[in-house]
Amino acid sequence: MTDLRHFTGFRPLTVLCLFILYAPLVIVAVYSFNESTSITRWGGFSLKWYVDVFTGPEAPKFRDAAINSFTIAIGAATCATLIATAAAVAMTRAGRFRGKLASLALINLPLMVPEIVTAVASLVFFITIGLTTGLLTIFLAHVVFCIPFAYLPISARMQSVPDVYEQAAMDLYATPWEAFRLILLPLMAPGILSGFLLAFIISLDDFLITNFVKGAGVETLPTAIFGSVKQGIKPNIMAISTLLLGVSVVCVTLSWLIGRAGQKR
Repeated sequence: MTDLRHFTGFRPLTVLCLFILYAPLVIVAVYSFNESTSITRWGGFSLKWYVDVFTGPEAPKFRDAAINSFTIAIGAATCATLIATAAAVAMTRAGRFRGKLASLALINLPLMVPEIVTAVASLVFFITIGLTTGLLTIFLAHVVFCIPFAYLPISARMQSVPDVYEQAAMDLYATPWEAFRLILLPLMAPGILSGFLLAFIISLDDFLITNFVKGAGVETLPTAIFGSVKQGIKPNIMAISTLLLGVSVVCVTLSWLIGRAGQKR
């Protein structure tokens, strides 16, 4: 197998891509600890902007937005994971059936469709059926958008589990439900948890779809940050962004570690 690291220019190109991707995040994180109100001049190390996030004049707005974000993310990730688990079981254990390829394409469609198209389509759909935009429409849109992100690790985990375990259980007079609940589900647990964490962070960080379907007066943390940035970038926004980035990194890392541990088992 060819080692890409030996190709001419691979290393500097990789470094350049990583720099472009992560240098802005590092700058935001560093300046969130800046004593000065300037976003370009370093005035010394301080935690006052993190204190301002929780006690400052804008704290109630960001607190309510954070509550909305985490509530929607937990609910959407839970529903998306349940649907993705059922879909993964059907795709990997139901054998061949008519429409299987079409069903698989439908599950993965949100990954391929541009997010702006999904956002506009969701808004048009909710308006057409007469559903008032708000927390409910955000929740429904996030459930649909998060399904493929939850499905991928769950499906990968299921494909690595041979069906002989369930067959052995049923040979010992277990019902199909008992074989699933007592045998297959514990083996799927790492993939399910990994899929939940991935769906949770996708929902928590989403801005584009949320901004289209949230309605007036409803804010999540990403949209609240965007609204504040339009009035000028302030150090407390950098502090909030850094906290949100930290949550994202932790969730993605946990998802990767759990998935890796499950593969080893």
